[in-house]
Amino acid sequence: MSVAKYAELGAFLRSRRERIRPEEVGFVSGPRRRVRGLRRDEVAQLAGASVDYYNELERGAGSQPSEQMLAALARALRLTADERDHIYHLADRPVPRAGTASSHVHPGMVDLLTRLVATPAQVITDLHVTLVQNALAVALLGDQTGRQGMGASFVYRWFTDPVSRRLYPDSDHETQSRAFVADLRAAAGRRSAADSEAASLISELLSCSAEFAAIWTAHEVAFRRNDRKRINHPALGLIEVNCLNLFSEDGRQRLLWFTPAVGTDSATKLDLLTVVGTQEFTDLR
Repeated sequence: MSVAKYAELGAFLRSRRERIRPEEVGFVSGPRRRVRGLRRDEVAQLAGASVDYYNELERGAGSQPSEQMLAALARALRLTADERDHIYHLADRPVPRAGTASSHVHPGMVDLLTRLVATPAQVITDLHVTLVQNALAVALLGDQTGRQGMGASFVYRWFTDPVSRRLYPDSDHETQSRAFVADLRAAAGRRSAADSEAASLISELLSCSAEFAAIWTAHEVAFRRNDRKRINHPALGLIEVNCLNLFSEDGRQRLLWFTPAVGTDSATKLDLLTVVGTQEFTDLR
């Protein structure tokens, strides 16, 4: 990065930080607040960065930010798609393709996710790449973000990595497999014929998973809009939840949130997620 681009990136981040009201992203706007918009430490917290690192970025110094950090900053600062692309250009990083783990998340979805503080929630792509999770979703499902390539898709991991299946009881695996395949077929059909991302994923699964290939021949198609799921939690045991979906306008992203199933003890177990945290998920990553 050139000195000029470092300076421009810092100035742009500062301008985006100053336009956000603290209450819009879950912070308290008290009478002692001396800065307009968010403080630098608040942006760092939202993006999962150290305060010192973010301070360096705004000063136009420090190391070149990674694609993952730029994606996190775009979400923290509620950037539009054009603004997100701009910071990638300033940082001399390639703009991520849609559907990757660094995909741009619509600010409206990020805002909704921020407001769902008492409910596990996450944003995923139509190919089941997890883009961002709130703290309760990480506590319920483990950290599903940060993976690259086809392994970023949970559908791919479901059919290629047995560890991923520990999330659901063995008796539910057949149902989950059929639902994943039907949803993937629906997502692929909705995409342009020139789109290679879904086609590549399907081709790879057909070649490496006999189970996927067998289900694929049934030609079942159905978006996953409302599911009732049983989730194996390593500390709390079986948690039965309703999984609800809010789709973006183009269908490429969906906000998922989980509520306790009526008639079960899941409400109590979901309340305990804040106590358990993510400490039990080291074997499920």
